[in-house]
Amino acid sequence: MSIEDKYNVCETVYRFAHGVDTRDWNLYRSIFTDEVAVDYSSYAGFSPATVSRDEWIEGVRPIFNGLDATQHLMSNAVVQLEDDVAHCRMYLWAHHVFDAQDPLSWFTLGGYYDDHLVRSNDGPAGWLIDSVKLTVTWRTGDQNIMSAGRTRRLAQPGS
Repeated sequence: MSIEDKYNVCETVYRFAHGVDTRDWNLYRSIFTDEVAVDYSSYAGFSPATVSRDEWIEGVRPIFNGLDATQHLMSNAVVQLEDDVAHCRMYLWAHHVFDAQDPLSWFTLGGYYDDHLVRSNDGPAGWLIDSVKLTVTWRTGDQNIMSAGRTRRLAQPGS
């Protein structure tokens, strides 16, 4: 594995967090293959599924657009590379804020992502995520703000 490959795999995964936190949905879209396997079963019991990149983004966009702020910190990357595929495990600390003035409306979780990536000329860093699995190991605060974010945004015209 070259240092450049490891760096570019990590860069792709970091863009996952950056795209969500800045609400840059074009950037977020640019890091996925056309179809992506998503497993968030440890977060809320959702069944793993394979969906189109656009379906995935349209599912998460209203939630995050309805929050005042988010900050996803990712660290301790361990990358395994074999030819043109990579696996990256990255620790996660994700802070979600519904109302910045009300600490009771904040929700934070920790855990790690296991991402599977494929080498591609289409990705901004030469890699695309084709599978993402979130494993939540702890959480604190009000998880209900996530669905409240979706409701808040859907209630606003033009969201």
